[in-house]
Amino acid sequence: MNGIRSASNKGAFAWLDSQGADFICVQEVKAHESDLSHDMKNYRDYMSYFSFAEKKGYSGVGIYAKRKPKKIIREIGLPLFDSEGRYLELMYDDLSIVSIYLPSGSSGEERQTFKFEVLDYLLPYLKKRMEENLPMILCGDINIAHKEIDLKNYKGNKKNSGFLPEERQWMTDLFEGVGWVDTYRKLHPDATDASYTWWSNRGQAYAKNVGWRLDYQIAHPSIKDKIAKASIYKAEKFSDHAPLIIDYLV
Repeated sequence: MNGIRSASNKGAFAWLDSQGADFICVQEVKAHESDLSHDMKNYRDYMSYFSFAEKKGYSGVGIYAKRKPKKIIREIGLPLFDSEGRYLELMYDDLSIVSIYLPSGSSGEERQTFKFEVLDYLLPYLKKRMEENLPMILCGDINIAHKEIDLKNYKGNKKNSGFLPEERQWMTDLFEGVGWVDTYRKLHPDATDASYTWWSNRGQAYAKNVGWRLDYQIAHPSIKDKIAKASIYKAEKFSDHAPLIIDYLV
């Protein structure tokens, strides 16, 4: 969202009114609970859940859900990651929905090191969660473009955070090694510029569609045959990211 208040002012919630989504996962809310308006906390007939960063005006994720979960998880056991409000899971008897926001390493070596620490922790964590055999969907900003078709200028970004060989290998290990499913790619395996979900605010990146695919819905393999439709909404611009919409059969 690049700020839930900013996205709201740009029409994000008005657009959501037309979607009828069962779950709405948001990342980078950049707010604490006291910053949220009544309508943001009590949006339509949804229940709202958030994991806020300790740092004010930074990070944070949320989920709007039409049914009450049996359990809520906001921490995965990695202290700095957890303190930045980057994980929120709603657990039901038949499904888990996660809103996740992985760190960017573009600001410098320290944050890139932290990003690698998060990736190293998450892979075995997600492998363990897969073995629990509970259908699960992780929705969020992963901050990695997996393959060359996932960004416009792949040649110029091979040494930049978000497209480093180690980051891309992590995605390959997650999908091909552990077995999680890239839902968008399952339906659109060859899409290039239509698949982008993020554009830099520099230059004319959005106007020229010089983008990256950084946002994913990553599903447990038990759900793979229920992935019915995948699209990215670009008719309006609510932030530097575009909403990723996946329809699942029920």
